[in-house]
Amino acid sequence: MYNSSDLRKGLKIEIDNQPWAVTEFDFCKPGKGQALYRCKLKNMITGTTMDKTYRASDKIGKPVLEERECIYSYEDGESFIFSDDKTYEEIYVKSEILGNNVNFLIENAECKILLFNDDPIDVTLPIFIEKVIKETEPGVKGDTATNVVKPATLENGYEIQVPLFVNEGDLVKIDTRTGAYVERVSKA
Repeated sequence: MYNSSDLRKGLKIEIDNQPWAVTEFDFCKPGKGQALYRCKLKNMITGTTMDKTYRASDKIGKPVLEERECIYSYEDGESFIFSDDKTYEEIYVKSEILGNNVNFLIENAECKILLFNDDPIDVTLPIFIEKVIKETEPGVKGDTATNVVKPATLENGYEIQVPLFVNEGDLVKIDTRTGAYVERVSKA
């Protein structure tokens, strides 16, 4: 159990058997009475948010969260299967949990899976991945305007914005947190 004085941004707490993350935190000490801790909370499973105020004497539940290092293996149509590095146990993750990260999965990539009561609730991918450009318009020679981008489609159908000099078949580095192009990678 946490005390209300333990509250801070980023802390994960449990309310009604659901894990919540503190996204904003404010301490208020009125002239009379006890201190108040105002929090904005985000449900780690559904993504819903709520405001909650705690008094100094309140006790707050501590969720049973576990983070595991896993390797992405394959997709079976309904779920994405990850393999635990140490136990070789398979963890099935639904596409709703992955969200947009589905576009950045690469076989044998090391990922971190956050489990709540042994159920996956979040997957953290490597920060950068490399993918091949499947389709894009050819760049025009001599067009040297800075920061000009064009749409490009990756092998899996995901579309990103790339500089004019990137062509079909080029290997590019992508930031999985934003889904944005980082740089062109030379093939060794």
